[in-house]
Amino acid sequence: MAPNPTIMQAVEQLGYRVTDGDVAAKAGLDINFAQRELLILASEAGGNLQVAESGDIAYLFPKNFRDVLRNKFLQLQLQEWWQKIWRVLFYLIRISFGVVLVASILLIFVAITILLSSSSSDNNGGGGGGGDRGGGGGGFWFFPTNDLIWLFYWNHEPYYQQRARSQGQKPEMSFLEAVFSFLFGDGNPNYNLEERKWSSIAAAIRNNRGAIAAEQIAPYLDNLGQGYTREYEEYMLPALARFDGRPEVSPEGQIVYHFPQLQTTATERNSEPVGAYLREIVWRFSHANSGQMILAAGLGAVNLVGALVLGNLLAKSAIAGGFIGFVSAIYPLLLIYGIGFLSIPLIRYFWIQWKNSKIESRNLERQQRALLLNEPDANLQQKLAYAREFAAENVLTGEDLAYTTETELTQQELEQSAKIDAEWQKRIDRQ
Repeated sequence: MAPNPTIMQAVEQLGYRVTDGDVAAKAGLDINFAQRELLILASEAGGNLQVAESGDIAYLFPKNFRDVLRNKFLQLQLQEWWQKIWRVLFYLIRISFGVVLVASILLIFVAITILLSSSSSDNNGGGGGGGDRGGGGGGFWFFPTNDLIWLFYWNHEPYYQQRARSQGQKPEMSFLEAVFSFLFGDGNPNYNLEERKWSSIAAAIRNNRGAIAAEQIAPYLDNLGQGYTREYEEYMLPALARFDGRPEVSPEGQIVYHFPQLQTTATERNSEPVGAYLREIVWRFSHANSGQMILAAGLGAVNLVGALVLGNLLAKSAIAGGFIGFVSAIYPLLLIYGIGFLSIPLIRYFWIQWKNSKIESRNLERQQRALLLNEPDANLQQKLAYAREFAAENVLTGEDLAYTTETELTQQELEQSAKIDAEWQKRIDRQ
């Protein structure tokens, strides 16, 4: 069974020496799931277990554990290969919509030019002036083909992009990518909202040294229902189950929550920065700049108008074969593409407005809960004071270890015995 990629990433970010609570808090994972996956990772990657006198366990991993696993599991090799292949494929998919747009416009207006030239020749009996009139028909072709070449040059980097790279900023997307962005956007900005939620809750618990009042994590939750306005705090149950917490009742009958697993850490850490509340990111219509979007919309309009004009000319034309016959056969696709190119962004625009109104409403509710913590009433102050009685931090250092798989048990017993003898000798000397 291949180790979990999320666990592997958390171990790397935490410096290769971790506890169950470290990984669960970092990745926002269920504490029991993190424990099980850490044991699998330690077994497969050659990690070591360090057991403290208290029974708490720290996991120590070699910094090259990914190389060990890559050589051991074909699945991990295939995942890495597929990620590289998918990046290329997705890039090709993104630019394909821009390529199709430009190709559609070229195809439509070449066909229109031919049909107009043919119609003009027929009306004038194919006389000698046809060449001039053909040139006049060619005048309908207003796209400068030389200027379109840059659209297909995906690695084109004008001065402003070179300057952005030199300043360490992210360069703007190419026009072909901007067409895809104009059509479909750039993905869900809150794709990892669930992970962010639980990571923020775990960070808030850890910043308060493992003991909190319910009001301290309410700003990171949704759908609290009536439980938030009454004495009951049912919304705490998922957090208790996820991080192995336990409720503690004060003499006044108030409830606080204690998370022993999150109080144990492999290395001493400073307070983690965490937002006052879980803030969802509003959707953007597109990350393309305004000029690119105007150009994409303009070309879409030109494409649709051209398709309508072409349809009218095809209905009147007697030409049935060759290039015009091909265009006539695919004309329904050209028309559908032209209509869809403008209707999809329009629908998406109104959908984003509705979606963002919901997001802003949820953000406002969470923000209001966070503001209550800035000026706590007497009841909340009592709860916070009682929670601090359970606050603690247990850092597993090398001096606390009772056993480690890094060395043989016999050697550890000898070292432990020597340590005890040295301690007794110090006491004797002091006497």
